[in-house]
Amino acid sequence: MSTIIEMPKLSDTMTVGTVVKWHKQVGDEVSNGDILAEVETDKATMELENFDDGVLLQLLAKEGDEVEIGKPLAVVGEQGEQLPVFEDSPTEPSIAKTETDKLNKPELSAEKTPEEEKTTPSLSTDFNATKEPTGRILASPLAKKIAKEKNIDLLKIKGSGPHGRITKKDLGGDFPSVLPSSQETSTSLSPNLLQSKKIPISKMRSVIAKRLLESKTTIPHFYLQKEINSEPLGLARQSINRRLESVANETATEKVSINDLILLACASAIPLVPEINTSWGENEIIFHGDVHLAFGVAVDDGLVTPVIRKADSLNLKNISREAKSLIHKSRNKKLTPDEMSGSTFTVTNLGMFGIDFFSGIINPPNAAILSVGASVPKAVVGKDGSIRSGETMKLGLSCDHRLVDGAVGARFLQTLAGLLENPASLLV
Repeated sequence: MSTIIEMPKLSDTMTVGTVVKWHKQVGDEVSNGDILAEVETDKATMELENFDDGVLLQLLAKEGDEVEIGKPLAVVGEQGEQLPVFEDSPTEPSIAKTETDKLNKPELSAEKTPEEEKTTPSLSTDFNATKEPTGRILASPLAKKIAKEKNIDLLKIKGSGPHGRITKKDLGGDFPSVLPSSQETSTSLSPNLLQSKKIPISKMRSVIAKRLLESKTTIPHFYLQKEINSEPLGLARQSINRRLESVANETATEKVSINDLILLACASAIPLVPEINTSWGENEIIFHGDVHLAFGVAVDDGLVTPVIRKADSLNLKNISREAKSLIHKSRNKKLTPDEMSGSTFTVTNLGMFGIDFFSGIINPPNAAILSVGASVPKAVVGKDGSIRSGETMKLGLSCDHRLVDGAVGARFLQTLAGLLENPASLLV
């Protein structure tokens, strides 16, 4: 008996999902746990998992289609099984029928009649390229452009991409990422990466735009900035990682980052200034009893903010491990809706990109967001009044003025700075 794969509800606010990419095609054998497709929700792009063993018999949505929650996406069953009939079946020939016909079609005889010889093009015997059901060769647009300009026969190329798709690297040679037209000649040594094009706004990008616009226009932001001595923080990190390397069974993946220490410092400072851990309700101000710490992770189509639950109850090693796990899930599209919701405070760090200072936009329903800049060499004044070489870091705090007054925000930054400039206090 066949199993119907439906569009799942992957977030509380999701009403439709967009099929970004199919990882399996009709006729493929699938097992429990296989990833069938990537589905874009209003929060992120996630993987659609299969829960039945069998053969993928039918695809009911194409890449780029929006599908309502609960609507069928695919059918998994036994080969040759009769396909179910859906009310909203597409009017054009189904993908399943095209692929099933191809699977059941007998092999062509190597010998052709004289009439076939006249009408059938002769193919090279070392044919490697994979063709789509329409007869088109599976190749990326860039690979097709290179092949056309370099007079390369794609029929003789074996593709290494998904389902045998030919990509630029399969063509060999050192081709630039963007090829100029035959009428253009470049005199610059630097590659020109500009292209005139339009791309559809993804569901994730659309939601990011909506939420940021809502935050900026409905929340009265104010901004604070504090420059701290970041040298002790860097020295503490080096010392901690040397210790971790010397402990048996610890690996390089156990090393802590500057961001781990900042997350720990925030989790320690927030309980001392509880007004910073609040949300604006309809008729009340909500004080949260735990610190659920969100932090920004850059992904292909924008930014996600996974959440470390009850960060105020975790030590440095546990925060570091949780952060690394969430970063890995973010970049591999494995985050669950629960891992992206329910934050009470957010940290966003652009220091790794060399940004000295910036002010983040508040992540509702948080009362504030901390922006972290790079640690940069700078002349500093020592305790004895002498000028010496040191390192400083700028912290920015964007606050919701409905919830946080200037003095409260300043007190939080002062408390946080004290912990970061004396990182040994974080370990007790």
